[in-house]
Amino acid sequence: MKITGSNSYVKFDLENGYVVKADGEMLIGGKFVAFKDSMRQWEPPHHNEELSENEVQEIIQQVEQNTNENTVHISFE
Repeated sequence: MKITGSNSYVKFDLENGYVVKADGEMLIGGKFVAFKDSMRQWEPPHHNEELSENEVQEIIQQVEQNTNENTVHISFE
């Protein structure tokens, strides 16, 4: 999984070519709070495919497994 973003969003680029964007907020200390309610649909060209709650939970688990003390800590609200 590749994770990119800015101070107001983060994108999760999955190995299968699907990308989902989560709005959020960068906090002091290198922590990013992502709003999981903003993860509603895939980015183009898959934007017509539904993003299920189970897929959102799987993405969150992958993010938690792929972050460590050397990366920005991402939490979900």
